[in-house]
Amino acid sequence: MFYRLMNGKIRHSGVIDSIAEGVVKVRILQQSACAACKVAGYCHASESKEKLVDISCDNAAAYHLGQEVVVSASQQVAFRAVLLGFGAPLFILVVVLAVVLRLTGSEVTAAISAMGSLVLYYAVLWLLRGQIGRRVSFEIEELKK
Repeated sequence: MFYRLMNGKIRHSGVIDSIAEGVVKVRILQQSACAACKVAGYCHASESKEKLVDISCDNAAAYHLGQEVVVSASQQVAFRAVLLGFGAPLFILVVVLAVVLRLTGSEVTAAISAMGSLVLYYAVLWLLRGQIGRRVSFEIEELKK
């Protein structure tokens, strides 16, 4: 398993989990920076999670279950994903919190409003997941032999 940034691309190795009508699902192991540390087992700070990544491709029939592949995304795609997942929600949270606090003077109302705005934001993201998925996507870059 590896994660590297080269030539403006972010790459993960993975294994094909399933194949269906133009979509290949690849299982990748996402690891924190601590996971590779020699003492990670002692401090319990290491974290790794399995993720399933859907990759749309025209030649899905060329792949088979269990095949090791490398999936990649450009830096621009990665930046867009981070912005949608973390940057925009943080901005919305802070702005709504500040505005409602200034208007009402109630910290409880401001906190509830800020959290509610995040629920609304993530609901909109979920509704737009198809459009977002076309703009934030991985591709199978190369096959491991």
